[in-house]
Amino acid sequence: MATTAEEVWLLLGQLVESQKENARLFQESKQEAELRARENARLFQESKQEAELRTKDIDRQLKELGNQTRELGNQTRELGNQIGGLGKKFGSFTEGLALPSMERILQKQFGMEIISPSVRVSKGGLHLEIDVLAYANGNVNTAYVVEVKSHPREESITQLKNLLERFRVFFPEHHNKKVHGILAAVDWSGNLKQQTLNEGLYVASIHDEVFELETPDGFQPRFW
Repeated sequence: MATTAEEVWLLLGQLVESQKENARLFQESKQEAELRARENARLFQESKQEAELRTKDIDRQLKELGNQTRELGNQTRELGNQIGGLGKKFGSFTEGLALPSMERILQKQFGMEIISPSVRVSKGGLHLEIDVLAYANGNVNTAYVVEVKSHPREESITQLKNLLERFRVFFPEHHNKKVHGILAAVDWSGNLKQQTLNEGLYVASIHDEVFELETPDGFQPRFW
């Protein structure tokens, strides 16, 4: 069936209207896209600024934490120094308390002639420190190494034995003497006292602020 001119013009009119509507919809979509883009840009900028603020705040907190950590470290070191100083003072107090008692024991019970506290010796780059050293020549011809502890441990026995084993290296002038060890302590714990005696070492305990030697029946002192 043939299309009349009137129908053609009608179709053309509809096409034009359709194009106008498409153009309008496109323009609206474009404007909406631009609005969304501007909104996204605004949100991005706000997020960026917020992130920068948070970063600065975190940096500030980290700096404060670093300062606090350094301050805590300084306080910890100071506390350690104080504790170390207190330990040294207590150790010095214990040794000072032990010396008069040890002098009496070493002189009266063992016949020692020379008694020296806090003996320090260096030889060939090696060092040796003895709390109390006593010896006698002549017929006695014996030396005693005294180690003083406030709270002895098993390591204290090993330490004293090590001193006895190295004694003649640092004191060759006493090479022909018998050398005995005495472990004097304020607070003995557990079976440590018996362990010390089993090693052939003398034991001294404090009673009424005076150290006394304990030599149970059957004790056999060892000499080095």
